[in-house]
Amino acid sequence: MRASRLLSVLLLLQNRGRMTADELAAELEVSVRTVYRDIEALSASGVPVYADRGRAGGYQLVDGYRTRLTGMTEEEAQSLSLAGLPGAAAELGLGTVLAAAQLKLYAALPAELRGRAGKVAERFYLDVPGWHRGIESLPRLAEVAEAVWQSRRIEVRYQRWGNREVTRALEPLGLVLKAGNWYLAARCEGSDRTYRISRILELTETGEFFERPEDFDLSAYWQEWSEQFERRMFPRLAEVRMSPRARALVAFYHGAVGARAVREAEDGPEEADEDGWLRVELPVEAGEAALGQLLQYGPQLRVLGPPELRERVAEVVKEMGTFYG
Repeated sequence: MRASRLLSVLLLLQNRGRMTADELAAELEVSVRTVYRDIEALSASGVPVYADRGRAGGYQLVDGYRTRLTGMTEEEAQSLSLAGLPGAAAELGLGTVLAAAQLKLYAALPAELRGRAGKVAERFYLDVPGWHRGIESLPRLAEVAEAVWQSRRIEVRYQRWGNREVTRALEPLGLVLKAGNWYLAARCEGSDRTYRISRILELTETGEFFERPEDFDLSAYWQEWSEQFERRMFPRLAEVRMSPRARALVAFYHGAVGARAVREAEDGPEEADEDGWLRVELPVEAGEAALGQLLQYGPQLRVLGPPELRERVAEVVKEMGTFYG
């Protein structure tokens, strides 16, 4: 543990130049006294580190000194795939591992490329979760991730839709971060299924390992599952006419499935009228939920069919008109 921390101190000084004891302590999440001891150990081992005293002082390496001791551990190499997702790495328990891997990567780069890499981090930031969403509680995520890495069977108590609880024996195959939510792809009773991590109430490790199927492709599985999920979520088609403003809002109100429907209509043979209104076959949810989806567009959308849906929308609009008088 200490050897790893000493290497981190060395790489921090190599990559960033002069750093104070307080800065090093904050970066490494240790006490300032521990930093003092680590600096003494580095100096005693022959590393040319010296201290500048005074208010603007700090520790730095002799100009031109560079270490080539940058070998990455297995965990660090795996964490680099999350280099653009520091929040996700922290949720998986890989936050400090990712930081160490990035330090080693920067240290191995030539000075010119190292400078460019730093500029990218200063100018671009990836924030995955969508707006207006709270942060989910994910007490089981790190345990699930470990089971995925190690190909270990787990047993979970899971809360399904409608608050119904079930117990499932799972072979965890992969994790997916979608719009700020974590999902587990797992094999259960011979079929591949998807579970939302926030709905895992309890997790028990069985101590058993399983052989990961060689033909399982996480990316392909997720794409296929997402398409099936959309079809289940939006089983009906509403025939509507949409104004240019409604079509501009469809990605916010209806998501990707609505945006795709608008693109297909715009690329189709029928053209918009002189005011820009266009007929679109818009996927909607079943039952009363469809009313809310359509009414949120206000006067920018007109329902043409099916007849029962048009009649129901007209009834609701009439009731609202009576209420507001």
